[in-house]
Amino acid sequence: MGGAARVKICGINSEAAFDAAVAAGADWLGFVFFPPSPRAVSAERAAELSARAPGGPLRVGLFVAPLLAEIAAVLAAFRLDILQIHGSAAEARAIRAAFGRPVWRAVGIGAAADLPVDAEGADALLLDASPPRGATRPGGNAQPFDWTLLRGWRAPAPWLLAGGLTPENVAAAITATGAAAVDVSSGVERRPGEKDPALIRAFIAAARGANTV
Repeated sequence: MGGAARVKICGINSEAAFDAAVAAGADWLGFVFFPPSPRAVSAERAAELSARAPGGPLRVGLFVAPLLAEIAAVLAAFRLDILQIHGSAAEARAIRAAFGRPVWRAVGIGAAADLPVDAEGADALLLDASPPRGATRPGGNAQPFDWTLLRGWRAPAPWLLAGGLTPENVAAAITATGAAAVDVSSGVERRPGEKDPALIRAFIAAARGANTV
C-alpha cells in the first residue's frame, strides 16, 4: 500500500482553524452540525468560513442521528461533499439514497466484536473509540481505542482512524494500524472547541511523515 496518510481536520469553527488546515494541506475539512458540541457551527457560519478558500479540501458535514430534513436544511445553505453520521446502518443507507452524496459512518470500537464486517450502506467507515460511560456526545471524546484490535481485521470499505489522535501519537497510530487516513478534532485544540493552528500544522506534518505499511 504505502503513501502518505490523508488527514481530516474536524470541528472547524474559526477563521484561524480553517486557514491553518487549508495551508497545511488537509484533505478534508469537517464541520459539526450537532448543537451540543463545543465545535458546532450553523450552516451559514460554515458557508462563511468555506468561502475563504473555494475549492481545495473536500467539505465534510458531521451529523448525529439526523433527520433527513436537518441535512437538507444544511445543504440548502452550504455545499457539502461528504456526509458523516453517527447513526445506524439504516440511517446511512437512507441518507445516501436521499442526497446522492458519499456517506461516512462512524463506528465506536471498544472490543474486537465492534469491528465492522460490512460497509452497511456507507462509502467509508470512521473507526472511533466508543464513548466513555456518561458521555454526552458520541465518539471517543479524546480517548484512543486499543489499536491492536485491528490486527487481522479485513476492512469492508475504505476507513479512517479516529479517537484520541494528537500530533504526538498520530505517526505511531498510522504505523501500528496501517491507516491510510486519520481524523482529528480535540487533539489539535488548546481548549474544547478552540483549534490551535500550530497543532493543526504539527498534526498534518506528523501524519504525512508516518511510516505506512
